[in-house]
Amino acid sequence: MKQGIHPTYYNNCQVTCACGNSFTTGSTLKEIKVEICSKCHPFFTGEQSFADTKGRIEKFKEKVAKGKAYKSKKGKKTKKSKKTKTKKL
Repeated sequence: MKQGIHPTYYNNCQVTCACGNSFTTGSTLKEIKVEICSKCHPFFTGEQSFADTKGRIEKFKEKVAKGKAYKSKKGKKTKKSKKTKTKKL
């Protein structure tokens, strides 16, 4: 390795999270501040909630049913007859 071209590596880098958790790791920085860590992230804490509770197929079937209901409702209306204009000679 060439001397003088690599950054200094710190074995005791202190990582501090916004939730108050801190741990030590290796890095080229002496201190790292993060907003979220494995102690407060919902994926790791098990508090993750899924917004999508229905499957894709059920959603598709609902859309098809709504479309059929709309078409049948639209088809029941009576069509108005158009008045034709007569040309004067």
